[in-house]
Amino acid sequence: MVNRIIIFVFIGLISLSLLTTGYSQEEMVAVDNSVFDNARRSAALFVHDAHNEIAGIEECFECHHVYADGNRVEDESSEDQSCSDCHTLEAKGRRPGLMKAFHMNCKGCHQKEKLGPVMCGECHKKDKGSSSD
Repeated sequence: MVNRIIIFVFIGLISLSLLTTGYSQEEMVAVDNSVFDNARRSAALFVHDAHNEIAGIEECFECHHVYADGNRVEDESSEDQSCSDCHTLEAKGRRPGLMKAFHMNCKGCHQKEKLGPVMCGECHKKDKGSSSD
């Protein structure tokens, strides 16, 4: 347990040193938040491959889900799509809006597994010019 916490802290420190958003998931260092016009917080830091290796996530569909008729489709993945392809800024019916979808998927898993960051500032690091973080 302590080793996993140390590893998550290490990934956080590495993430802080990376300032650009990756162009592919393998290079990803921050969640793409470009669809939010007036984001209150900076993009969440997220080193895709390092996260999955430490968390033991081997299948893309564990995070990149697909739903049909309100039910999750087992073993089907949406990793070739952006989250905003399905989730709009505002909720539509039972489909959560993009911000809530990010939080439910990421933070929800961290809470369920009792590992990883759950507080805002642990993922959304302060920018020099930001006053809302």
